[in-house]
Amino acid sequence: MTELPLVVGVDGSEASLTAVDWAVDEAARRGLPLRLVYACLWARYEGAAPSGSQEPLSEQVLAEQIVASAAARARERSSQVRTATEIVPQEAVAALLSEGDKAFAVVTGARGRGVVKELLPGSVGLAVAARARCPVVVVRGDRSGLAGAHRRVLLGAGEPDTAGDAVRFAFQEAEARGCVLDVVRVWHRPARESAGRPLLGKDLAPRHEREAAELLDTLLREVTADHPRVRVDRTTLEGHARKVLVDRSAAADLVVVGARPRHGRLGHQLGRVAHALLHHSLCPVALVPQR
Repeated sequence: MTELPLVVGVDGSEASLTAVDWAVDEAARRGLPLRLVYACLWARYEGAAPSGSQEPLSEQVLAEQIVASAAARARERSSQVRTATEIVPQEAVAALLSEGDKAFAVVTGARGRGVVKELLPGSVGLAVAARARCPVVVVRGDRSGLAGAHRRVLLGAGEPDTAGDAVRFAFQEAEARGCVLDVVRVWHRPARESAGRPLLGKDLAPRHEREAAELLDTLLREVTADHPRVRVDRTTLEGHARKVLVDRSAAADLVVVGARPRHGRLGHQLGRVAHALLHHSLCPVALVPQR
């Protein structure tokens, strides 16, 4: 059976080169081939250039230089990882979504080239994460998180109907890294119930915390048995998941959450937790859709 590759979107930006570095290390840990993809539209419009114009040629040369430079960087980082390149005549999001249909995961940088993309942090990553059918890793964060110095993978435990594949991914990642898996389930009181005015005069916090712990037991029971070498730290916390996970990402090398795409007026959108992590996490973020 052919191994699915780890696909990396490259565009010549510093962020995409950081994503290449991260992806090479990940491919080495997982024993996966690496596929570096640059999406551009020059090939589609090559015949439309005015006579004597060098624009299509210059775009082609730029595309070839970008993928060649990314491939050289990948091979310098690890000569053991099988690396291939591809120039795809498509818009970036469409290209990465198509590549993701036959990939283990898609990896992108947190920012792309150009002024507009700098004003919209992770715009390609957000769009791909909202629609991809495979895991999407957006590489961002501080130096320690990018270097894997914390020896810890953080899993934000969601609901059972959307979290199963994310849980398995997180366990596999922790096992491949030989590190601790920090599993966090965040709970909060309903709006009608507050710490100052408990419902019907009762403090229901112990019940909420117990339910959160029981949900963790349900999510982790089977997967824990499949990965006995992974050390798991379980935590239940009261608060807002997006704040808790962003804060805890400061001590993690990767944060994993289940992706739950939502459809709104602007098309495919991610939930608040995923959106917050993609913009504020201090380590790379893996969004794993439930298949």
